[in-house]
Amino acid sequence: MTANWRFPTGVAIFVVGICAPLAIPLVAATGLPTGWKTLISGALAVGVPEIMMVIAAAVMGKEGFAELKRRIGAFFRRYGPPDTVSRTRYRFGLAMFTAPLFLALLGPYLHSHLPGFDTRPLWWHVGGDLVFFASLFVLGGDFWDKLRSLFVHGARAVFPGEATEGVER
Repeated sequence: MTANWRFPTGVAIFVVGICAPLAIPLVAATGLPTGWKTLISGALAVGVPEIMMVIAAAVMGKEGFAELKRRIGAFFRRYGPPDTVSRTRYRFGLAMFTAPLFLALLGPYLHSHLPGFDTRPLWWHVGGDLVFFASLFVLGGDFWDKLRSLFVHGARAVFPGEATEGVER
């Protein structure tokens, strides 16, 4: 599979598409008019990655794209969060998950009590986003299933120790 030129070319196109939003600061630093900067930055953030993924899938073909998905899945299974975590890790992860949410909710009201929030709000926002993202890995794979169930209409919560008889699936 990898000896064929189509797979490495498709992977290169895929990577370029994924990295396209990283060029937004370069566009913002140019002397282009604001309208053009906005248009190009929006395309780099929303349109270009998706179009590049479609092109990569077309270049790789069905088998190549399946191989790429298999390799990416193997990477995340190996380095991703474990399915179950200890009670302490779960509680710490929940604190990491909820703290940025409460900060975002209460920040406009408490900004004068938070050091540097008025002068450097970007650091607070980026820090909160990083903590929130890291919490998803600290909480483990079971938490990902809980988050996913929020978007599944027929999903039901099953609590430990409760009988599951008669629960429709």
